[in-house]
Amino acid sequence: MAIRRTAQARWNGTIKEGSGSLTAPGGALKNTPYSFASRFESGAGTNPEELIAAAHAGCFSMAFSLFLQNAGFPPESIETSAALSLEQQGGGFTITAIHLDVHARIPKIDDATFQRVAAEAKANCPVSKVLNAKITMTAKLG
Repeated sequence: MAIRRTAQARWNGTIKEGSGSLTAPGGALKNTPYSFASRFESGAGTNPEELIAAAHAGCFSMAFSLFLQNAGFPPESIETSAALSLEQQGGGFTITAIHLDVHARIPKIDDATFQRVAAEAKANCPVSKVLNAKITMTAKLG
C-alpha cells in the first residue's frame, strides 16, 4: 500500500509583487508565507527549494540510520545539512545540485564502512531518488 502525503500552496498576485502560503496536514507548515523575496532575495518566509533541502536532509538521515542499523552499527546521532543550488538556465531556473553535509556519531565503525553505508543511504533515500539533480555529500565521522 502506498503512503500518500499532501501539501497545499496558495498564491495571490504577480510573481514579484505577489505572495503565497504553504500548508501541510502534519502541522509544520500552516499558512507559512513565501514570496519572490523569500525565494530569490533575503525576504522573510520560506521557499520551495528550502523545503526540498529540508526534506532531503531529513530523508537521508532516516535512511542512513536504517542502513547503519542493518549493517550492525546503530548510530548515536546523525546531523545532515543539505545545500541546494538553484541556477538560472535559459529562460528559467533549475535545481542543479544538492550537497549533503553529514556528521555522525557511530560507535565501533571504521571510515571505509561508514563511507560505504553513507553512499548507500544517499542513493536509496526516497527523496534522493525523486530529484533529478546532481546529489553530492560530505560525510564526517565523530
